[in-house]
Formats: sequence, structure tokens, C-alpha cells
Amino acid sequence: MCGIVGYVGQRAAQSVLVDGLRTLEYRGYDSAGLAIVDGDQMQVAKAQGKLSRLTALLDETPLPGNVGIGHTRWATHGVPSDANAHPHSDPTGDFVVVHNGIIENYLALKEHFVELGHDFGSDTDTEVLAYVIAEEYDGDLKNAVRKAMARATGAYALVAMTAKEPGRIVAARMISPLIVGLGSDETFLASDIPAVLPYTNNILVVEDGEIVDVTADGANIETLDGTPVERDPFVVDWDPGRAEKNGYDHFMLKEIYEQPDVIEQTIGGRISSDGSVELDGVDWGEDFAVNLEKIWITACGTAYHAGLVGRELFERILRVPVEIAYAHELRYRDPLITGTTLTLAISQSGETADTLAAARLAQENGSRLLALTNVVGSTLSRDADDVLYTRAGPEIAVASTKAYVAMLVGQALLAIKLGAERGMLNDSEVVEMKAELQELPAKAAAVLESTAEVAEIAKTICDVDDLYFIGRGLDFAVAMEGSLKLKEISYLHSEAMPAGELKHGTLALVTEGTPVIVVLTQQHIYDKTISGLQEVKARGARVIALAYEDDLEVAKYADRVIRIPRTADMFAPVLAAVPLQLLAYHVALELGHDIDQPRNLAKSVTVE
Repeated sequence: MCGIVGYVGQRAAQSVLVDGLRTLEYRGYDSAGLAIVDGDQMQVAKAQGKLSRLTALLDETPLPGNVGIGHTRWATHGVPSDANAHPHSDPTGDFVVVHNGIIENYLALKEHFVELGHDFGSDTDTEVLAYVIAEEYDGDLKNAVRKAMARATGAYALVAMTAKEPGRIVAARMISPLIVGLGSDETFLASDIPAVLPYTNNILVVEDGEIVDVTADGANIETLDGTPVERDPFVVDWDPGRAEKNGYDHFMLKEIYEQPDVIEQTIGGRISSDGSVELDGVDWGEDFAVNLEKIWITACGTAYHAGLVGRELFERILRVPVEIAYAHELRYRDPLITGTTLTLAISQSGETADTLAAARLAQENGSRLLALTNVVGSTLSRDADDVLYTRAGPEIAVASTKAYVAMLVGQALLAIKLGAERGMLNDSEVVEMKAELQELPAKAAAVLESTAEVAEIAKTICDVDDLYFIGRGLDFAVAMEGSLKLKEISYLHSEAMPAGELKHGTLALVTEGTPVIVVLTQQHIYDKTISGLQEVKARGARVIALAYEDDLEVAKYADRVIRIPRTADMFAPVLAAVPLQLLAYHVALELGHDIDQPRNLAKSVTVE
């Protein structure tokens, strides 16, 4: 999740690129850089930190020229630094690239060049692409990029430029977004439409598996095998605020719809061809996994709810006890963290003050610390013994959506890895889980294609005083997060509980018309959850069920049913979260609330 811009034309490229990066800074802001060709000279300027650091450098030393590419980064490989900032070049400096996404086999590619005696200047996967393109170059940049794509695997958008062919930019898309803006004697390239709207609203979308050759005269698109693509541009009519959100009315909605890509990015490169899970940044060795006696999970808010899912996955797959604790409670306990233990600290920002304190307490008590976070180079990632990055990209809306789903997927990968290392999963089970995980992006996209039911249900509950979420096992964890999302942005009173807990007090609050949202995906306790559903239905509740698309039984009891595709029950929380996020969004929309910045809440809680 990075911002990419490119320009070929008659204007000063530096100005166009900086303006574009400023528009796209919400996509990444740990570093930024430009490369501009002037004659046959390649010039590069880049800097860690906000875009303002780069612009300060450019004020002192401007880069002349009319052809260039730029990038604002959200780190996935290598901490934020000047060296890791894009663009990256080959050893000669003649070839430069910027890139958004993950190159899954970059280590194998890198080893090839190390064996040839090359030294790399960064820790990124992107720098390797510049080396590959330079090695494949035969006088035609497009052919070199095509060959590089054949050698690289992953999900990415790649943009390349060389001083040997000034006036030309070549880009390729493999899942990560890429668009072209068509002007008069000038052409623009970007990862998002807002970057080009000040200059043109005539847009071409580059699709997966396509290469685009950009000059001032326009853009030619081909498939990987060289087949020309004929595609008409379309005209974009967005106001500036909506443009920044890529056409969505709110960042939260945009981030909900990014979740299929986020799931794919989080999985990308972490499941090998034989089905084993390889997690970069996690290197404890098999002895640690075999001797593991207990797992602690600590987090706050949405991250805590992700941890509830993790607890069940780890206990079910690894057969070790798992204790989960709110970080703000754990830090003031005297926890019995003894023996061979793993503490999983979960934080989207990696800067949550309570989580940092609880994680350090666990380390002081002898536990190995694993950070599950979205931000490379964050305090939590630096403190931890091992780090698993979620790769969700920057999340702007206060109410977390895509970061939460990425946390679930990260824990699933971790559970499979540990399960195999401990001998609790055989090869066929690992392969089966791998297949289920890899189907999740498409299934999440299918959920997002069928949202009309959710929007209609939202209209029926936006005027209530109280509502309840219930479920059992993993469904209870989903209910907790669904309830939190609703509270955060709709300001309605909502409460979540295990379905079996209803009769221990809460049934007294269920009266005629009270909405109760029942999550029903766990088949081994399905009948027990149905019993809870019938309890509230008998008191006059208005029951809204969330169930699999092929579940015919639930329609006998529920007033409305929200459907998700069938998947392995242990991965159902990933799909079940999506319609509940949308439900919260549409309720808040009906009520006219500030969805992206709800009252009294902040994105990163860096105080106790």
C-alpha cells in the first residue's frame, strides 16, 4: 500500500510528481522519493519521513527534467530509512524502479546477484527488481520489464525508467492498482486517480497481468504475452474530497473494500509451494515450538478481539493453553509467565502505550515476544524478538477494518506454522488449510458484491436504544468486534456476549422488537447457538442472523439473514467481519455521523 506517480510531458516533472505524492500520502508516509531523467542523466532524491522532508531537499537542490517517477512508501521490507526509500536503482544507476506490493521470491532473486558479487544498498524487495530489469535489458525497456515480471512472483505494481530511453516509462500491474491519465502531449501514471485529477480526468485503468508503455503521446497497453489491449478511457467526475478516497464517500468504506487485496497481501509469499508456512521475521527454531508450554496474547480494543480469535485457533490447532489479557490490565498484574512461553502482542500501529508496557513486562518475565503489527519500524516491532507484519497498509479511518482482518489472517498463518512445527498438523492438513486461506480473498470479494441486504437492515436498527450481538466460540469473538464497530461510529448502545450467557441476566433486557444479531458459522456448536436464538425470539426479539450462504436451517428462526460464502469454520471470522463492518457503516451513515473520525476516539492510543 504505497503511492506511485509518473509523468512524461512538457511540464517540470518535479512539480507534478510532488503534487501527486502529496495527494497520495495517505497511502504511505514513512519515506518518499523521486527519480527524474534530464537528458541522459538519472537524478534521484529520497528521504525518510513525511513528504515535507523530501520537499525540503528539493527546495535546496531541484531536479530538472520533464520525465520522472515518484513514490511515497508504506514499509513492508526494511525499516523506514533513506536507504530503503524508493526509487531504487541498479548498480550503474541507469535503471530505477518504484513498486507497490510484495515480491514473494525476492530472496532467491537477490541470492543470484549476491553470487555475482553485487552489494545491495537497501533491505527492500524492490531494489532486486532494478537489478533484474538491468540484467534483462536488451535495448527495449518494455521487454526487460516483461522478462522481469516472468521472474518475479507476488502482488505488485511496478514502474521502471531508464536514462538509456529518456521520454519513456514502462509499468506493469499484478494485482496492485495502477491507472494512466491522458492529457494533451503529456501522460500521467499513478496508483490512484486523485494524483492525476488536477491535470486530467481522462483515465485508463491498467488491469492485472498488463504492461503499459507511457510516452508524452499516450499509453499503449499489452498483456504479458505481448497481445495489444484496446481499452477506451473513461471520464472521472469526482469532487476533491471524494477523489482522495478513490471515489468512496468515506475512508472507512474504501478500507472495507480493500480487504480482499489486504488478505492476499498478508498471505503473499508466506505459503510455499509444498504448503509450509514461512514467516519472514519469525525465526525461533523448531525446538522452541516443540517445547512451547503456553501462549499469552495481549492487546486492546479491536486488536484484543483479533486475539480472541487467535486464542481459539492456537488452542484448537496447537493444543497448548492460551491466555488473553487486555494490555492495560496485564501491565498491572503480577502474571505467572513461566517456562517456555510466547507472548503475542497485537497492535495496528505498534505504538499503543498499554500494549508496549504489557509486552515489556512479558519479556521481563522471560517470555519470547512476537509482535503482530501493521507498521514496520514501530516501537513494538523494535522491542520484539520476532515480528509478523500484517501488510494492511495505512488505515485512515479511526474504526479499524482492514487492519483487523489482516490480524486474523496473520494469526491463522502463525497457527499453521506452529502446528506443523509441533507435529500437530500432518502434511495433508497443512495443504488443506493453505487452500482454504488462499480462497479467502475471492470469498471476501464475493461478500462485498452482495451488500444490499446489509444496507436495508441498517435502516431498521438505526433508531433503537439497545441491541445485542451473540455467538459461541469464534462466533463470539466476531460478535465482540461487530458490536464494537457499531458503538464506535453509530453511538448506539450495543453489547456482545456468548449465546449461553443470555439466561444469566441479559434476557431481562430483551423485549418486543429488540434487535439481536446472531453469528452462526461454527458447526460443532451450531445447535447450541440456535438455542440462544430461540431464547431471544421467544421474548419478541427481532433476530438478524449472519450465516453461511448454504445454511437453510437458520431462515426458519431469523427475521433477516446476512450471508457469507462457506469456508473452513476456523477461518469464518475473516469473512464474517466484513458484513458487520458494513452494517456499522450504514447505520452511522443513516444517522449522519462523522464516520471516519467518530467523537472522543483516536486512531493510535499512545497514552495510558
